Amino acid sequence: MLNNAVILAGGKSSRMGEDKALLPFGNFKTLTEYQIAKLTPLFKNVYISSKSNKFDFDAKIILDSYKDSSPLIAIASILQELKEDFFLISVDIPLVPIDDIKNLLESYEKNKNYDIYLIESQNGLEPTVAIYTRKILPIALKMIKNGDHKLKNMINSSKKYLLKTENSRAYLNVNDKNGYKMALNYCKKCEKSVKN
Repeated sequence: MLNNAVILAGGKSSRMGEDKALLPFGNFKTLTEYQIAKLTPLFKNVYISSKSNKFDFDAKIILDSYKDSSPLIAIASILQELKEDFFLISVDIPLVPIDDIKNLLESYEKNKNYDIYLIESQNGLEPTVAIYTRKILPIALKMIKNGDHKLKNMINSSKKYLLKTENSRAYLNVNDKNGYKMALNYCKKCEKSVKN
C-alpha cells in the first residue's frame, strides 16, 4: 500500500502573477487545501512540497533540500525525506479524476517492477501526476550533480509504467488567469467527495 501523497506547490507562478497554491478554489480557501481534501481519503499521509512554509493552515511540509528549484529537485528532496515511494500531484492540476489516481495506485500495487508510474493523457505524459519510487533517486541525484533538471530526461532514463486516460480536460494546468477561470468553471462538476 502506498502511504504517501505529495502536492507539488513550490513553483514561481510567474504567468499567474500570484501564487497559484494560495488561490481560492471551489469551496476551499486555497487550491492546496482543495488538493489535500481530495487526496486525504486515499493516503495515510498528505504532504506539501515547497521552498518555504507559506501556508496559514496546519500542513506537513517537505522543503527543498537544494539551493536551486525545479520539480526534479523537489522529487529528490521528497525521496530523501520520506525514504519511501510516493504519489506526486502538482497543485495546479486540480481536476484529475479520483478514479485515475485509484487506477494508478492499483497498477503500482499489482506490479512493483517499475521506477515511475505515469499518467498519459491526450496531452502527453503527465510527470506531475505520477508515482515515484526510491529506485529513481540515484538517477535524480546524478542529474542534479550534472546540472540537468529536466524531468523528461529522468523519465527517459527510468523504467516507466504508463496508464492511459482519454480525459485531457482533467489535466488542465492552471498556469495563468485564463486557465484558472476554466478550471473554476469545470470545478462545478468536481468530484462530490471533495468537501470542506
